[in-house]
Amino acid sequence: MVLKLSGPWCRTAPGPLRRVRQEVQVPQKNRPNATDRLDDDDFPAYTMGRAAEMIGATPAFLRAIGEAGLITPLRSAGGHRRYSRYQLRIAARARELVDAGNPIEAACRIVILEDQLEEALRINEELRRSGAGSDRPAGS
Repeated sequence: MVLKLSGPWCRTAPGPLRRVRQEVQVPQKNRPNATDRLDDDDFPAYTMGRAAEMIGATPAFLRAIGEAGLITPLRSAGGHRRYSRYQLRIAARARELVDAGNPIEAACRIVILEDQLEEALRINEELRRSGAGSDRPAGS
């Protein structure tokens, strides 16, 4: 299972997940249609109860991985947690690791390290393709 850990929504974990969404005021005429958001992986569309049901966990599990810093749900105007599909994929991976016997903190750290490894491999591949590593002397 490959997770896309590069979206713009809030994450508080160390490493590549530490991107914070910046609020930008979009002029009314340029705002996306509400139906466009349905395809947006990062749109916080799911309530805590629905999110927990979708990944087969409890709301307490979602709160725990939030406290561990793996994901940071956005809040609705009323202060309720809202989760995106992207965050649910991360939560589902953490749940798999917890179900395998890992503590929540360890599962969160594993997910973060998996993301860092995937990002490093992606960067290495890009460098290989661009030929950036070709100016090294042979044998190094």
